[in-house]
Amino acid sequence: MPVQLLPLTRRRFLATTAAGLLGIRALRAATPADERSWALLSDPHIAGDRATVSRGAKVADKLAAAVKEVLALTTLPANVLINGDCALKLGFPGDYATFADLVKPLRKAGMTLHLTLGNHDDRAAFRKALETQGPAERPIADRNVAIVRTARANFFLLDSLDVVDLAPGRLGEAQIGWLARQLDANADKPAIVCAHHNLNDARAQNGLVDTKAVLAVLEPRKQVKAYVFGHTHVWSVKEHASGIHLVNLPAIGYPFAPAQPTGWVHCTLSGNGATLKLSSLDPKRAAHGQTVDLKWRAG
Repeated sequence: MPVQLLPLTRRRFLATTAAGLLGIRALRAATPADERSWALLSDPHIAGDRATVSRGAKVADKLAAAVKEVLALTTLPANVLINGDCALKLGFPGDYATFADLVKPLRKAGMTLHLTLGNHDDRAAFRKALETQGPAERPIADRNVAIVRTARANFFLLDSLDVVDLAPGRLGEAQIGWLARQLDANADKPAIVCAHHNLNDARAQNGLVDTKAVLAVLEPRKQVKAYVFGHTHVWSVKEHASGIHLVNLPAIGYPFAPAQPTGWVHCTLSGNGATLKLSSLDPKRAAHGQTVDLKWRAG
């Protein structure tokens, strides 16, 4: 099961297992509390040694703090997305062992964790350490992709890792083709597309090198409502010219710019949009508690 860590409670485990994970099939996430609710995290950058400090931050403590905040919500989300760069820099096996241990409380509370890969992850080590449920069915052999079906939206999880420890990402022709086919086959609900890397534009060139081909798939398919990414260690919500919302998740581990918060985002889906609420790990940050209401584009 390539991008999913199942809950550790027996009742939740059985419900989720029965739903099945995407190979040619799709995952239907069971609900411990609120299926409309997601915790969106990115860039924890965990090292095997919990005492590791990177850019002035004790990164394991930052992820542990985010996990505690999610667990403190009045109503727990059904799903948690961790959108790439689970590992600190090169994706060592020990990095993933520590990462798995740090997020275990979320699984014990009944939540399903969905993982994507970033440029500081190693695909082989990631799979060996985190694919613990048996042989995976992969529609693209060298990539980790999935669809998570919920009542109000379908989440498409993509793999933008190209070369470990090099900043740019790439989906590649096979994955872009898969995405187009799956969007067409699942056009009944709003689609939220998630990948680690940002879309390149005139100002940013360290994101997806195949941005033009990706947008050629996303823009005309009106069920695509949002593109969720990390990578830049910036919190922002913008709207593409096509009307697709571009949601840049803040980093958990550390910011690149001192003015940026570290933290996570609570996403609550509605009938025609979503509400995003930033939880800064430093509650004194001005952006802490910022709420953004998204309205889906027509179509």
